[in-house]
Amino acid sequence: MPQATPLLFESSIKSLPLLGRGKVRDIYAVGEDKLLIITTDRLSAFDVILPDPIPGKGAVLTAVAAFWFGKLAHVIPNQLTGIDPETVVSGAEEQAQVRGRSLVVKRLKPLPIEAVARGYLIGSGWKDYQATGAVCGIALPSGLQMAQQLPEPIFTPATKAEMGDHDENIDYAKVEALIGAALAKTVKDVTLRLYREAAAFARVVGIIIADTKFEFGLDGEGRLYLIDEVLTPDSSRFWPADKYQVGISPPSFDKQFVRDYLETLDWNKQAPGPKLPRDIIDKTAANYLEALSRLAGPQTN
Repeated sequence: MPQATPLLFESSIKSLPLLGRGKVRDIYAVGEDKLLIITTDRLSAFDVILPDPIPGKGAVLTAVAAFWFGKLAHVIPNQLTGIDPETVVSGAEEQAQVRGRSLVVKRLKPLPIEAVARGYLIGSGWKDYQATGAVCGIALPSGLQMAQQLPEPIFTPATKAEMGDHDENIDYAKVEALIGAALAKTVKDVTLRLYREAAAFARVVGIIIADTKFEFGLDGEGRLYLIDEVLTPDSSRFWPADKYQVGISPPSFDKQFVRDYLETLDWNKQAPGPKLPRDIIDKTAANYLEALSRLAGPQTN
C-alpha cells in the first residue's frame, strides 16, 4: 500500500521549471532529458477539475501506474528512469510534496493521440453504437446490450483535447494520417496486447477492465515508449467482477462513481465544477484504494 501523503491540490516546486499542469498531474523539467511528474489529489470529471481533492488519490494512482509499468515492461519499453523524485528537488518542503506521488521519467515526444482499447460496450462507445451500430468506424454485431463484452477487444483512438475541451473519438484512418501507417499499426497492436494481458491478470483478482487509454511517446531515435499513466482508475473503467451484469452500468472502482453523482445535479458540465459532499469524497477515496489493494495486494507478490 502507498504511504500516507498529505493532501495536495497543486504543487509548488520552485527548484525546477514548471512545464505545465494537466487535469491531475503537474510536470516539471529535470534537465534537458527528464521530467518530474507529480500526481496531485485533483479529480476531474467531464474534463472539468473539481474543487475538492480526493485524499490519497495521487499516491494510489502513482502506485497503480508503477505496478503496471513493471508488469508490462516485457511488452514495450516505458518512461521510467528509477530515479528517486526526492533527489531532484530541494529542501524538506519540496520533498514532502513529491513523496509517494511522483515519478522521474524520460522526456519523450508524445504522440498526438490517445490509444483506447475497449473490451466492453460502455460510455461513449455505447452511445456511438446506439447511434450508428459502430464504434470509431468499427462495425459491431447488432443487438449488443450496455456493458456487454465485445467479441474481441477493439482499438478506438481519440484525439488529445486541450484543457477544458473534450477528447474526440477518431477512426483508424485518422490515426494513420496523424502518425503514419507503420507507427499506427504498431500502436494499435501494442495497445491491444497491453489491454489483453492486463485484463486477463485483473480478472484473476476480481476486476474487469472494461476499457482503458494508453499514451505513447518517441525518443530521438524514433523508438516507441509507454508514457503517462497506465491502467489507473483515472484512465480505465474498473468493474468488480462479482457485481457485473449485462444491461446495466456496473458499479466501479474508478471515478464513474463521481460522474454518476454529478449527473444528478443541475450542472452544465462547464467550469467551475461543483463541490462534492464528504460522503462522495470518502467513497471515491475508498474506491481508488480498493482497486490498488486488489491489483497489488499479497496475492500478486
